Amino acid sequence: MTQDRAITPVILCGGSGTRLWPLSRRSYPKQFSALTGETSLFQASAQRLSGPGYAPPMVLTNADFRFIVTQQLSAVGIDPGAVLIEPEGRNTGPALLAAALYLAAGDPQALMLAAPSDHLIPDGAAFRAAVDAALPAARDGQLVTFGIRPDRAETGYGYLQLTNGADAAICAPTSLERFVEKPDLAQATQMVADPAYLWNAGIFLFTAQALITAFQQHAPDALHPVRRAVEDAQPDLGFVRLAPGPWSQAPDISIDYAIMERAPNLSVVPFAGGWTDLGDWEAVWRMGDQSVVTQGEATAIDCENTLLRSEGDGQAIVGLGLDNIIAVAMPDAVLVASKDRAQDVKRVVTALRATQAKQADQFPKDHRPWGHFETLALADRFQVKRIVVNPGAQLSLQSHMHRSEHWIVVAGTARVTVDDNVCLIAENQSIYVPLGAKHRMENPGKVPMVLIEVQTGTYLGEDDIIRFEDLYARVGEGGSGEGGGTDGSR
Repeated sequence: MTQDRAITPVILCGGSGTRLWPLSRRSYPKQFSALTGETSLFQASAQRLSGPGYAPPMVLTNADFRFIVTQQLSAVGIDPGAVLIEPEGRNTGPALLAAALYLAAGDPQALMLAAPSDHLIPDGAAFRAAVDAALPAARDGQLVTFGIRPDRAETGYGYLQLTNGADAAICAPTSLERFVEKPDLAQATQMVADPAYLWNAGIFLFTAQALITAFQQHAPDALHPVRRAVEDAQPDLGFVRLAPGPWSQAPDISIDYAIMERAPNLSVVPFAGGWTDLGDWEAVWRMGDQSVVTQGEATAIDCENTLLRSEGDGQAIVGLGLDNIIAVAMPDAVLVASKDRAQDVKRVVTALRATQAKQADQFPKDHRPWGHFETLALADRFQVKRIVVNPGAQLSLQSHMHRSEHWIVVAGTARVTVDDNVCLIAENQSIYVPLGAKHRMENPGKVPMVLIEVQTGTYLGEDDIIRFEDLYARVGEGGSGEGGGTDGSR
């Protein structure tokens, strides 16, 4: 095997992150948000796993996020490798097996660095050094994971028990005695006190063939359906859609339960650099490294051990005399919770879904391949939206059966099609789209185009659309509402 084979980062970004509601929602989850800096967690992960020795990243996601993935990578100057579209979530086991099978078709000994897209590792150079230290073991067929020295009894993480006499302070591959996934509090407390235990960072390095062999030995029921899903995959605008039929037959299981708790050829590389799984709001508070953490237009008065975040422009949140509180304000929802209950925020989402509240899953700003929109006002027989179209992008050619639309351009220039008429609409100009007319807007300029849309009609549901042409190949896809899934209208 050549020693200079590039490492292929495999980034997993299909999750919904319900414990970080209301910022993280099914339509736009936490990995695409800038929780702690200027870039999103997904962008930071891709940047951390790039540079000399690294191939373009492979990304596994779902259809709703495929254009968000490519847009965010482009924004930080990274060209992706294969983007595999999962027809439905089957957990990390089948996802990583699909990546291994895809890579093995070209090179069975391809090196895979599997990583979630929602972790925070501030020192990218130190982490890449840990990956370099893990390479010899991975080349020899080991399944290498990365371990973090625990500083508290955390029941949401997996734990790694080193073999007797192993030094957790050395950044080198070390034999692993066993893998313990999410122990109870009593077990976690004992493990934190024992220097032989590390947190499992959920990041793995192995060859494609080593992982395939592990599935053959320990989870063979996953191998056939996932192999069929990869072999029958279809290309779609540069994406690779895994075949939905066989994929649905794959078990819903994590890589930890499927392989890591069973395989004997495990190694761990201790990593002493900073690492955080931003899985809940307490973890976000902890990253602030102070008693009171604020974000956005947030003011804290006489507060302790508190997180205050405002996620809306012009939206102020003020905390007075608070202790051990998380308060997160979005334009359409506010969370106020005890910091001790951060792990239970997902129960809020469950409760909201039971009442069919749109805030459970729908982000107030809807992202599309061409840009994004947000609803400013909604009432009986009318709706007002702010629509932003990226330079060079265009919306689908479509018509509506129950509503007409008025478009007012407030920034940039729009090229507008209404039936057989095509014209340019500049700032402060408007155009009327009658009910039933075929229409489209596009941005021919070099800066984002912004317009205000006023819809009027007897029915304003987002399924009132007939799409005729679409640059992004969404003609015929279901859920075609502007406010529906990411593959929705426009």
